[in-house]
Amino acid sequence: MIIDPWGSLELSDYEKLFKEFGLERFSTKFNLKHRFFDRNIVIAHRDFQKVFIRIKRKKPFINITGIASSGPLHLGHKTIIDFFILFKKLGGKNYFGIANIDGYVSRPKIKDMENANLWAIENLAHALALGLDKKDIFIQSKQNQRYYTFTFEISKKITENVFKSAYGHLDLGKVSANLLQYADILHPQLKEYEGEMPSITVIGLEQDPHAKLTRDIARRLPYPMELPSFIYTKHQSGLQKGTKMSSSEPDTAILLSDKPAEVSRKIARSFTGGKDTIEQQKKLGGNPDICKVYELFKYHHEDDKVVERVYTKCKKGKLLCGECKQLCVNFLNKFLKSHQKKLQKTQKIAERLIKTL
Repeated sequence: MIIDPWGSLELSDYEKLFKEFGLERFSTKFNLKHRFFDRNIVIAHRDFQKVFIRIKRKKPFINITGIASSGPLHLGHKTIIDFFILFKKLGGKNYFGIANIDGYVSRPKIKDMENANLWAIENLAHALALGLDKKDIFIQSKQNQRYYTFTFEISKKITENVFKSAYGHLDLGKVSANLLQYADILHPQLKEYEGEMPSITVIGLEQDPHAKLTRDIARRLPYPMELPSFIYTKHQSGLQKGTKMSSSEPDTAILLSDKPAEVSRKIARSFTGGKDTIEQQKKLGGNPDICKVYELFKYHHEDDKVVERVYTKCKKGKLLCGECKQLCVNFLNKFLKSHQKKLQKTQKIAERLIKTL
C-alpha cells in the first residue's frame, strides 16, 4: 500500500493504515483538554509520549510544522495552525515554516519562485491573522547557510530505492521538496538551534511517508537527535463525498479568503448525511458521522455544547439539512469576517517578512 501525500482523495481505511504502517492508536491517557483531543480528531501518533512528558514536566520541546506555498489557505490548513498554536501555548520552541521553495519545486502549477513568494505572502498573512507571531516563522528561501548545508547532508542519507518504495515514483521536484521537509523537521535539533530535544509535528494520515522517512534519516545522521514525534489527525474531508479539502479544487474547501456568498454556495452544495425526503429525515434522523457540514462544526466550533447539540438534533431528526447548513453558513461567515478584518494589518507584515528576511 502506497500513500500519495500530494493526492486529493480522502483516506478512509484507517484499520489498514494501523496494520501496515505501525501507527500507534492515540490514547486517552494523553489528555490535553482541547477540542481536537476530546472530539477524536487526533487518532494516531508516533512517540508522542516523549513530548507529553515534557509538557507535563513544563520542559521545552520543539514545535515544528509548515505549509507549502502553492495556493490559498483553507480550513484544513487552519486546523494545522490551530494545533501549532496549542503546542506553542504548552511550551513549545516554535518553528512554523513557510515553504516557498517546496511549493515551487513540488507543484507544477507554480511556474516560478516569484509566484511561490506571492503565495507565501498570502499564506503568511493568514497564519499571522490566525494568531501566529512573526518570531514563530521561518521562511525556506530565507534560511541561513547551515540549514541548506544540512539539507544536502540529508540527501546522502536516502537512496533512490527507498524513495520509490515510500512514494511510488522519483519525481525530482518532489525529491527536492522532501529533502527540504526532512530538514525543516530535523534542523531545530542541530546545536546551532535548540540542540537535541523531543519535537512534535502534526500531520494528516496521508503525510505518514514523510514522517517515517524523517525518523529513518534522523537515525543515520552524525548528530545527537531525538527521533521526531508525530501526531496524526483525521484529515478534514472535502465538501464533496470522497475528497479531502484541497486548494487545487476550490469547491471541496472553504477558503480563508471566501466571501459570504461563496461560503453559502459551497455549503449549499456540500454532501450531508440527510435522508431522501423531509419526512424520512424527521422519522429516521440523519447521519452526522458522514456529514461534511457537521464536520465543519466538529473541527472548528470551539463550543462543545453547540457541536453536541447539532449532532444530537440531527440524529433525532429535529434538525433538517437546510437548517443545519444555514447555521453553518452563519458560523463560518462570522468567523471569516473577523479573520479577514485582521488581514488588513497582517498583509503588510507578511510582505515585509517575505521580502526582507
